[in-house]
Amino acid sequence: MTTVVDEVTVDMLQKFADAFNAHDVETLMTFMTEDCIFEISYGPDVCGQRFEGDDAVRQAFASVWEKYPDAQWRRPTHFVAGNRGVSEWTFTGTDKDGTSVEVNGCDIFAFRDGKIRVKDSYRKIRST
Repeated sequence: MTTVVDEVTVDMLQKFADAFNAHDVETLMTFMTEDCIFEISYGPDVCGQRFEGDDAVRQAFASVWEKYPDAQWRRPTHFVAGNRGVSEWTFTGTDKDGTSVEVNGCDIFAFRDGKIRVKDSYRKIRST
């Protein structure tokens, strides 16, 4: 499946969110540029951890479902302003050790040529 659009819309971001909830990495990658970047909210760097390029981003997306086999991004809302956009959501999932997670978060996007160039993710950390 190839996704070709001139500009990113809220509807496109919803379809992207739907693909995440379906755990469909192939569809997700159709929304990304070949030189895409995915930054996750934790890791050793100031940006958390960065994955660059189609293969690395594909593997990073798939690793979320490996860690949280029932992962869902609930009640997503989106907005687009020019070549930038935001999706807000509530992440739910159960880790392989049985620990449940429910946290609010967001993705900040940068777009190029109607696709997602950068997906920069943030989420709350709940204390126990």
